[in-house]
Amino acid sequence: MMEVPWWKTAAGTGLGLLAIGLLAYQTCMDNSCIDQSDSFFLTNREDQPAPARHARDLPQKKYTFRPSTLERDLDFNISGTDVIVFLHMQKTGGTSFGRQLVTNMDLERPCQCRRGQKRCQCYRPGTDRDIWLFSRFSTGWSCGLHADWTELKDCVPDMMDKKEKQPKKRRYFYITMLREPVARYLSEWRHVQRGATWKTSRHMCDGKMPSEKELPSCFDDNWVGVGLDEFTDCPWNLANNRQTRMLADLSLVGCYNTSRVSQEQRNRILLGSAKTNLRRMAFFGLTEFQKKSQYMFERTFKLKFIEPFEQVNGTTAGRTPISEDKKRKVVELNALDIELYDYAKDLFLQRLERLKQHDPDYYDYVDEEVGNW
Repeated sequence: MMEVPWWKTAAGTGLGLLAIGLLAYQTCMDNSCIDQSDSFFLTNREDQPAPARHARDLPQKKYTFRPSTLERDLDFNISGTDVIVFLHMQKTGGTSFGRQLVTNMDLERPCQCRRGQKRCQCYRPGTDRDIWLFSRFSTGWSCGLHADWTELKDCVPDMMDKKEKQPKKRRYFYITMLREPVARYLSEWRHVQRGATWKTSRHMCDGKMPSEKELPSCFDDNWVGVGLDEFTDCPWNLANNRQTRMLADLSLVGCYNTSRVSQEQRNRILLGSAKTNLRRMAFFGLTEFQKKSQYMFERTFKLKFIEPFEQVNGTTAGRTPISEDKKRKVVELNALDIELYDYAKDLFLQRLERLKQHDPDYYDYVDEEVGNW
């Protein structure tokens, strides 16, 4: 067997260490998040399990976070130059949440939504040009269909300048919704089975789209009628660990070029980056906790929704019976997302508990028990 030249081995190892180093010293985008001092290391204390606690000392925490990470006290100014940027991941309830943002907000100047039009005009009070919300239902897919974190961070500032027709310094507050990974994956499979493709997504990274070699397609025109076995068997299926990939900085691992670092290193870097970006976002909600997500958003941004959110548990994914073997395969394919969601849920509920401790009116807004940790 031919030996691999020493310089190729060294180069590959060097790239992997460089990516890990970049992740370790990764900083937030200028004025885009709230924990600016929150540097990330692969052995970061905020990624470590919390010390064991007495059984009666509930709710049980899995991770330890800094107080600054748990605090939800932003100075978002809708009349200034602040912009909420909604990162919409497929099958996480983002469509419903996105509509709530443009149709259900109690604002001095509500978004103007006209029947038959897909977008609403969400201008600041006193202006007919300045925008406070960057999302599918306000600005459209301006940075690409279901643009991920990597695409948005490079695109949003320039796109906002174009839309407002002037360069301006703004603060960007990123938000997103996450969903339990197995249910999300099955929901995406059923959606693709019915004809969804998202073929026009650009997947921009470091200024370019991935080549066909870097990101082959699992189908030709569409994947209508695809069975679960075929869906899980395609190694390039972007449904696998979608939430981790869409929240991570893909430039840290060479974008879609999987030859830069080993798969193990790539997974480790992507998961670490996704956790960091999620932690630094101004807000994230969980599909399984609609009313709590509404409460968290309102307390974070000091904005109010007109009508309460509804929890819909009878989803297509929930009505999809699959064998234990197939479920095990789905779990294996989404191992990164499962760890990310576990981390996100713990952080979300710790933030909620902190808010609850300082809010005597909590149960007036959230009419459900906080015992589902």
